Amino acid sequence: MENVLSAISLNQKSIPVFSNEDYLLQLLTEAGVASAELIESARHSGSGSVIEKLIHSGHLTQEDVAQVLASSNALEFFDLANASIPPQVATSVSDEIARRYKVVPVQDDGYMLTLAVADPFDFETLDSLPHVLARELNFVVATPQAIDHILKTFYHATEVATTSGDTSIETTDNDAPIIRLVINMLVDAFNYRASDIHIEPLETSVRVRYRVDGKLIEVANHPKKLLPAIIARLKVMSTSMSIAEKRLPQDGRIQIKVAGKEVDLRVSSVPSNHGESIVMRILDKSGLVLGLPELGFFSDDQTTFERLLALPDGILLVTGPTGSGKTTTLYGCLNVINRPDKKIITVEDPVEYEMPGINQVMVKSDIGMTFSNALRAMLRQAPNIIMIGEIRDAETANIAINASLTGHLVFSTLHTNDAPSAVARLADIGIKRFLIASAVRAVLAQRLVRKLCPHCKVEMPLTDKEIRALRLDATRTNEAVVYGPTGCEKCRNKGYRGRMGIFEIFEVDDEVRHLINAELSSSQLRKRAREMGMRSMREDGIRKVLAGLTTAQEVLHVTMADFD
Repeated sequence: MENVLSAISLNQKSIPVFSNEDYLLQLLTEAGVASAELIESARHSGSGSVIEKLIHSGHLTQEDVAQVLASSNALEFFDLANASIPPQVATSVSDEIARRYKVVPVQDDGYMLTLAVADPFDFETLDSLPHVLARELNFVVATPQAIDHILKTFYHATEVATTSGDTSIETTDNDAPIIRLVINMLVDAFNYRASDIHIEPLETSVRVRYRVDGKLIEVANHPKKLLPAIIARLKVMSTSMSIAEKRLPQDGRIQIKVAGKEVDLRVSSVPSNHGESIVMRILDKSGLVLGLPELGFFSDDQTTFERLLALPDGILLVTGPTGSGKTTTLYGCLNVINRPDKKIITVEDPVEYEMPGINQVMVKSDIGMTFSNALRAMLRQAPNIIMIGEIRDAETANIAINASLTGHLVFSTLHTNDAPSAVARLADIGIKRFLIASAVRAVLAQRLVRKLCPHCKVEMPLTDKEIRALRLDATRTNEAVVYGPTGCEKCRNKGYRGRMGIFEIFEVDDEVRHLINAELSSSQLRKRAREMGMRSMREDGIRKVLAGLTTAQEVLHVTMADFD
């Protein structure tokens, strides 16, 4: 059944609006509160709500309506307007929950918490609150004005923007235990500098893991009975997520402030055999100010890439597997070239970071806003620069190619193991070789390696095995001071703190265009590119090992397929 009572946002003259008025009028008639003749008379006295007209005319009061609602649901009517609620009871529900669900706590015996509600037919709220508050609840019915008065006079400290997902990240002793647990989890993950939070239901427990510098670490195990409350709390904080839906995957977003920083969390829930699993990607907006050196570019590669960013048209591709930092690099590039004289439009799935001065479009395939449709619309906006989150199919690739050939600079990503393989990948999805040769200006392949903690790294010469694996000669190792990890408080005894990129830049010049048109295989194209001076990712990693920034193990681990 639809909610009987909707939108209680009252001032002194306001009247509640009823979404299923006929049903409520039937209840009022059966209870003898309003006669059928009186209702018919009000119905024909003009447009508008019948109940509103009856209340305005004095034939009905909101107390009458609330008492009928209570009786029809076998609940008690609570005269909230004349009640005295102890402060310790009022603070048993946080401002956020009280305002979001429009409820007021009225009694708490330590076991059962009694909440006053205006709409006992709002079954989603009544079903969700026991999980959100992790309490045994009893409900009573009060008038909308009385509830609104309490919300405005007592629950005034924190206003929660439920439409945007913005919420405070601070806790108080009055917050419910689940609220404190979830908020502490988010703060703890931020302090760990984690990129992801994994909440995973196991057979008898709930495991919490953080991904820190690319590695998953287990940080907590909670009793299995807390899972519904944790999931419900996170869904309440998120936009576009329903507490009632537990059978289908959902996506949402949480916006919070931690230590003065704005942080976005991209939330994904998936049903599993032991319950719903949630993964949250932490998107720290302070990362948007990264320049090319912070991404890991050495000065020579930085000079090359800045020259490519200054091109008036063509396609610049960033390649690598999932989790290799491609999107971060794209945002770093946009940050470098984001100026008032450039119009930049992006199409992303989803929009990970909101960047000032840039028009960002989010893909919504369920309503027809696909990559290709969004791209067509974007081109009519006369942009200078276009960023496509990922080239996934021939249609998107063709539009991107055509855009680049008509005077636009296009950035995008591909899933390939190295830079030259991007040519074969585009050909595989149906792009003609001559179009690839004409449009693509350069391909950047990358991986992420952990950086040594600057506070505790120590000199640690390379082993003979590492020297052989990296194919180094004695001259280079003798001239360099190489470091290794130890561990300290700053890096939580890991020896590493943060990550950086290692890169290979495959530029498409006239000779390379000729090779692309000649339909050389990826291995042949890579061989020729290496002969023409392209530095491989492993070689770039070696430079960073010899500069004391990372370790041989890190570079070898992420470049196992790089044998040339």
